[in-house]
Amino acid sequence: MNDILIPIIEKLESLERLIKKTTKADNELMTIKAVAKYSSMSEVSVRRAVHKGVLKPFKDSGKKLFKKNEVDRWLNG
Repeated sequence: MNDILIPIIEKLESLERLIKKTTKADNELMTIKAVAKYSSMSEVSVRRAVHKGVLKPFKDSGKKLFKKNEVDRWLNG
């Protein structure tokens, strides 16, 4: 019975680590400069997308910040 449980527990622990790592990366905050570099676009193009409302910042007052998963969603249409 333990021969079966140990590999299952190891797989579950591996999945848990992967989920935590992915969640952390998705919640990463990016500046306009970082979004431009990540998307291979100019900062002007990113600002234009913000102005048009197609890319919405997570934090709008002061320095605009964007969640990486929202940037990915914008880039993927």
